[in-house]
Amino acid sequence: MTATLSSIVIDCADPAGLAAFYAQVTGWDVASSDEDSAAVGTLGFQRIANYPRPGWPDDAKHFHLDFAVGDLDVEVKRLLDLGAAKPEFQPGGSEWVVLTDPEGHPFCLVPEN
Repeated sequence: MTATLSSIVIDCADPAGLAAFYAQVTGWDVASSDEDSAAVGTLGFQRIANYPRPGWPDDAKHFHLDFAVGDLDVEVKRLLDLGAAKPEFQPGGSEWVVLTDPEGHPFCLVPEN
């Protein structure tokens, strides 16, 4: 018997806000949203009281998401306009870009091949 991954749940302070952000990032619809949880595609967001923002670079981060994009520069600008931030530390050089979502979770943009 095997297990099937049904969702990835991200702890946060504002589930509805992060769901709205990632809906714009991915083009997926917000499937559900209330004060304590929200979902976009396979991404879930769960409110945690006094949630501490993750740092970057910080070895204490627990995960990051990677998104493949057509035009790296265009997508970086679009996501910055949506509320993402671009940290100074960029370990990928010109190969990928690290951004953080509005709550500080890091994610990477990588060019499609």
